[in-house]
Amino acid sequence: MFRHIRWRIAIPHVLLIVLVMSALAGSLSSLSRQALQSDLRRQLASEARLLADWSAPLVASHADGDALDRLARRAADLTGRRVTFIAPDGTVIGESHADRTQMDNHADRPEVSQALRGTEGSDIRLSHTQGRPMMYVAVPIRMDSGLIGIARVSLSLAQVDARVASLQQAIFTAAGVATLLATLISLFIAERIARPVRELTAVADRLSKGDLNARLTPSTRDEVGRLTLSFNRMARRLQEQVASLSRERSRLAGILEHMADAVIITDRDGQVQLLNPAATRLLALQPPQALGHSFRQLVRHPRLLELWRRAASCREEQTATIDTGAHGTYLHAIVTPLEQTDEQGYLVMLHDLTRLRQLEAVRRDLVSNISHELRTPLASLKALTDTLRDGALEDPEAARRFLDRMEVEVDALIQLVQELLELARIESGKAPLNLRATPVESAIIPPVERLRAQAERAGLTLTAELPDGLPEVLVDTERIHQVMTNLVHNAIKFTPHGGRVTVSAEARGDRVVIAVADTGVGIAPEDQPRIFERFYKADRARSSGGTGLGLAIARHIVQAHNGHIWVESQQGKGSTFYVSIPAAP
Repeated sequence: MFRHIRWRIAIPHVLLIVLVMSALAGSLSSLSRQALQSDLRRQLASEARLLADWSAPLVASHADGDALDRLARRAADLTGRRVTFIAPDGTVIGESHADRTQMDNHADRPEVSQALRGTEGSDIRLSHTQGRPMMYVAVPIRMDSGLIGIARVSLSLAQVDARVASLQQAIFTAAGVATLLATLISLFIAERIARPVRELTAVADRLSKGDLNARLTPSTRDEVGRLTLSFNRMARRLQEQVASLSRERSRLAGILEHMADAVIITDRDGQVQLLNPAATRLLALQPPQALGHSFRQLVRHPRLLELWRRAASCREEQTATIDTGAHGTYLHAIVTPLEQTDEQGYLVMLHDLTRLRQLEAVRRDLVSNISHELRTPLASLKALTDTLRDGALEDPEAARRFLDRMEVEVDALIQLVQELLELARIESGKAPLNLRATPVESAIIPPVERLRAQAERAGLTLTAELPDGLPEVLVDTERIHQVMTNLVHNAIKFTPHGGRVTVSAEARGDRVVIAVADTGVGIAPEDQPRIFERFYKADRARSSGGTGLGLAIARHIVQAHNGHIWVESQQGKGSTFYVSIPAAP
């Protein structure tokens, strides 16, 4: 019950009201009894003095007791009191309600003793003759000669008790009604106070559950009303702050989500608190698996762990370039202590340099390869020129042979430059495609027939296996002929005598996949990802001839057709090149 503020307010007030009204009723009851007894005592004293005046002649004349008894009874009938006359020695000489001859000496009675001393006396006690509480008032009877007796008037307190009980009943009834009304008023007031508190509590619960639009209309202008207004202002500011934090968090989440660099935040003990998708991809983790785990468990490379330990010990940013050795991954790592946050932690950023390193390797290979391709014909031209200058010009037959050889080398250089220009035009998009719906046979058969004589000279079987019902393809026929010529020519060049080269095609959904398969020497697994690079040759000695640009040109032509080219090969068992291009709508 006391868990509710309404009862915590009402019950103490009700108890206080009950205690106050009970004390007030008891006090009023006691005061009323005392007041009644005081009034009764004064009334009895007045009656006793009147009786003293009436009885003085009889007492002074020493009349017999019967006369005084009759006077006492007559007075009792008139007043409803018990009347007693007492001699100065304490002997009862007149009695209205009892046999005076059987009564004790009354000299020791308190009220009689006081009257014998010449003053008015009173007492309340149990009457031996009546057997009930009585109030006694005694006054001296005087004559000229002095004190001649005592007149005593008494009254049973049962009448007083009856009047007091009636008054007490009225007092307690009024107190009960007042208590009930006060209790109802207290409950009403407590409810009025508790209702806004309950409403505030309900609105606070809604806020805690995420309903930031929850508000409360103030119903009063007192402290509770001002509290309601303050609460609404607090809720509005909280909503604004949460909205601002949500926007900032969304921005931060968007940045972290799309960052190419891996971001990991750890606490001071190295427990991972946050990581972005780039980090999960780079470390091959799942966010639920990573969060709350140790940085040591997630990053097992010793150099990266040592970098984090140095940052933790020095409290300074640490930077290092790390070759993890795992799949050739090459990282630039930065570990920064977070000093501006409430909790000490560390920001770990990992920049994947693997692609840059691969591109650098490709660049070096490109420079090396193009230098090699240029050096051979240039060296031949230089040698031929020196030979001619040294006297070969004097020999017409030798001079003609050298000039023919120089022409061959110049043609090779021209072909190399033309292929480089062609590749540059295709990559830059400056070689527009003339796309039109073309039968697959028209895209494949002409290059195959053009190279069939070369295949026969090499002792190879060249066939084209095209099923019926193939859809047309949306291609630039001249460019696709260039791709097919390159693929078939390579297959012939790298297939030993007696081998087989097969060109086939099949429909796969909305695309047509063309395959050029051979039974040649195959391609090593480490060379397969790079054979479409410029000047790259799987033949390390570069003795196979060619410029190494054919497959790079083929790849860019296929990609310009919104297609895809790839290879599947096993060393010593042959290779299959696949070209996937869209079917005509």
